Amino acid sequence: MSREEKQLEMTLDAVQNRLNDLKVSIGAMVHKLETEYEFINWPTFLDNFALISSHLTGLSKILSKEICPPLRNRTVLPLMLSPERDEALIQLTQGRVPVFSHDIVPDYLRTKPEPMAEQKMLQNEQKAANLSAEAAAKQVAQHNKVVSHILDMVSKKREEWDIESSSRAGIQQTSSMADTHALVAAVGMGKGLKMGMPMSVPGGGPGSMMVPPAIRPPAPMSSVSPGGVSQLGKAPSAIKTNIKSAMQVHPFQR
Repeated sequence: MSREEKQLEMTLDAVQNRLNDLKVSIGAMVHKLETEYEFINWPTFLDNFALISSHLTGLSKILSKEICPPLRNRTVLPLMLSPERDEALIQLTQGRVPVFSHDIVPDYLRTKPEPMAEQKMLQNEQKAANLSAEAAAKQVAQHNKVVSHILDMVSKKREEWDIESSSRAGIQQTSSMADTHALVAAVGMGKGLKMGMPMSVPGGGPGSMMVPPAIRPPAPMSSVSPGGVSQLGKAPSAIKTNIKSAMQVHPFQR
């Protein structure tokens, strides 16, 4: 076995171990989200996310080492393709891949990005390579200027918010919610009010006084009989009706 083959085998083992750790971490996080969503707190979620991020960082470091051979130059070929359901493959992939056919091989065994994505990456790399040092320095300076301007705006706005919040805290309260509720209850429902002395009616006799409606005696009934000609307080109607007989002959009837 050559040196390059040994390095490739070691790299693949390290990548496989890191991927297994990453799979376990993602599975544990999904399990917590599905079963402990009522009790999980934000620090626990951040810890799980940090663990996944550390596995991804370790995987990137393994692939970026100098001893790692360029995997993009390697080609993976399937040993056997079948459109039928493979139980061993289902168990190996935990039910994600039921068959290993011609349709899914290009997606699962792809070692290079898609042609369109690869073309865009090459265009960006060529554009960056053709860019002169002076133009690159100008773009970096312009970018730093924009970022500094945005940072100044955010800092200024934060200072204004801090000053406004501190000034609001020093304002004295000029109203009382308890007094407001008591006033509304007194006006709307008479809560807390006491009945005072009866008031005399102006213009009445010496013994006349204003009596509340709740304790006034009932007014006497009118002595007008039901069959009377006119009723008290009712104006006579000015509308006269003329009822004709239904047997009258219509003048335009033939």
